[in-house]
Amino acid sequence: MTARTAGSDHRRGRIRRICAVAAVGVLAASTLSACGSSGGDGGSTIEVSHGYTDVEAKALTSLADQWNKDHPSTKVKLLFNGGNDSALQKTVAGFTAGNYPDVAYEYGSSAAQLARQPKLVDLTDKVKAASVNWSDFYPSERQAATVNGKVVGFPALVDNLALVYNKKLFAAAGVAPPNASWTWADFRAAAKKLTDASTHTYGWAYVNDGSEDTVWRYLAMLWQAGGELLTPDNKKPAFDSPAGLAALQQLHDMAVTDKSVYLDTGNGDYLNLFNSGKIAMLWTGPWDLSSINSDVSYGVTLLPGYNGNHETISGPDIYMLFDHSSGRTDTALKFVTWLTSAPVHLQFAIKTGDLPLRQSETQLPGYKTFLTKYPAEKVFVQNLNNVKHVRPNLASYAQVSSALGQMVQSVLLGQSQPADALKQGASQVAAALTGS
Repeated sequence: MTARTAGSDHRRGRIRRICAVAAVGVLAASTLSACGSSGGDGGSTIEVSHGYTDVEAKALTSLADQWNKDHPSTKVKLLFNGGNDSALQKTVAGFTAGNYPDVAYEYGSSAAQLARQPKLVDLTDKVKAASVNWSDFYPSERQAATVNGKVVGFPALVDNLALVYNKKLFAAAGVAPPNASWTWADFRAAAKKLTDASTHTYGWAYVNDGSEDTVWRYLAMLWQAGGELLTPDNKKPAFDSPAGLAALQQLHDMAVTDKSVYLDTGNGDYLNLFNSGKIAMLWTGPWDLSSINSDVSYGVTLLPGYNGNHETISGPDIYMLFDHSSGRTDTALKFVTWLTSAPVHLQFAIKTGDLPLRQSETQLPGYKTFLTKYPAEKVFVQNLNNVKHVRPNLASYAQVSSALGQMVQSVLLGQSQPADALKQGASQVAAALTGS
């Protein structure tokens, strides 16, 4: 899930160009201009669709300008898709209209659906080239870019969940700050002590709108407890298990029994409340750090663990390539390989605060500059090694997520007991997987 632009973002292009003018600010506003590439097989200009804004948009534009200066015969044209949240829909619409992009930034969760597009460039053999150095990407990124054994994209953004805490609130409550060896029991006990109903102060916050934001925190807990979301063949639910119950019971006990959890309805109040000293702990990612007020003294550490397992969850996004001609595909492949190379991506990370995509980025001299500029991100970078699972690349994942979101939400609200919610959730997921 990426979340910095909520984490992530798309567009279109064509051999015989169709010029489309977008109205600024509307959804159709990202029905992007498709003017400007040479016809035939030369592919002198490719179109790269994205939803980046602010510092990330400026950084990407700077790198595209750098590429164009160094490669005058194979140019890149950036197209803003209006925002990453609707990237999938716009890319699919581009296929219908015939003005799809050469390269599109997509959420990793969109990989399975777009993998079925006949114009998708199969990268399975292409990433074996020495110039790509595929094994240098973190394992979770490579998994997110692979559907049924086929590599369908290049990693574009990576993140993960860690524990962010307010140092002042811990000190005021006389609670020792969290550390990398904390257990779920430690976490629960601290959250309870940090909660004060009279001042509406809570130990923890949980996004409880039933969306994927609700789901992926639960998944980290499920995996820590040794559980799995689905069976190895992705055909049946597997979370109705002792591990699934342990995770749901922890949520129930904190939210319903202890009342130590602020339940955010999805409007992002948790960050404002953290800034104002009303929430002591968040399970969040690097995208939120820049929004923490400068006068808030905070720390970052690993998620509390279960039996020594501090596994986290990541939501990698990817660049997907679509075929117009062999020449343009070749240009697209070279550009994306360059854009995601260690030295180039580290330039991007230093400008934006996005985490390194490659393990080797942390060995480059510029990585010290990154940590100097973003010291709180050190834990998030280290935490990439605690990502052991990825969410399944399924076309039906949206339905699976919806069922899980309802399950977790019902428990947090005290509407269902964990065991009953698990059975109901598993039944709904089974139906989603069979298409019934």
